[in-house]
Amino acid sequence: MTAEELINALNILAPPSYAMEWDNPGLLVGDKTHKVDSVYLALDASGPVIEKAGACDMLITHHPMIFSAIKSVQADDFIGKRIIRLIKTDTVYFAMHTNFDCAVMGRIVSEKLGISSDQVLEEIEGAPPLTGIGCAGNLKEKMTLRDLAAFVRKSFCLPPVRYYGDPDLVISRAALCPGSGKSETGSALRSGAQVYITGDVDHHFGIDCVEKGIAVIDAGHHGLEHIFVDFMARWFEENYPDVRVVRDNNSSPFQTI
Repeated sequence: MTAEELINALNILAPPSYAMEWDNPGLLVGDKTHKVDSVYLALDASGPVIEKAGACDMLITHHPMIFSAIKSVQADDFIGKRIIRLIKTDTVYFAMHTNFDCAVMGRIVSEKLGISSDQVLEEIEGAPPLTGIGCAGNLKEKMTLRDLAAFVRKSFCLPPVRYYGDPDLVISRAALCPGSGKSETGSALRSGAQVYITGDVDHHFGIDCVEKGIAVIDAGHHGLEHIFVDFMARWFEENYPDVRVVRDNNSSPFQTI
């Protein structure tokens, strides 16, 4: 199978047309005619990931390594160094970001948390119903904010998570946006949710949301999105069982003491 053939299948899973205007998913480095017998799956194309991916034919990540225009590729620039390494090891590099968020991420995160996902926070033009950025829905069972935060932590095997709001607040409806969800706060409020589960939450955002009438659970940017690696591993197992899949260890990029 060529990289182009695999990319065509990945584009059916997460259509490029679903991506946000500012995003840059797709084939970022490499030859689309390259034969692919093995893939390396990771959330980010960091330096260590690229070193390990060099033993595979193709690297697939959620977050694109390249967002803005690059005027030169040089080894003394950290992005340039990564690109050079990919080229030297003849590793094709492909990313699925906000197109994957719209097509898959919100659904699989809500399913893992038992949230009904009856609406999306930001609809995508031309996409099927309930396809878009983030989602909102009812919990299978009501629980307190404290217990829901603990459930999120346990479900995604996270380090301690922060939450803003009354610990004893009873939650029946939640909104979520894996990754960084500040831009969808208005939609989360309008969804009727009592809590917003997202990442990259800062002090002022948290306390302001509580004052606006919605609690917040900060699961971290990596916290909810690392599910990408496991999902894609299963996707390959079901669709391309002959392709050797190597998963990144997918650990949190930060430590707490």
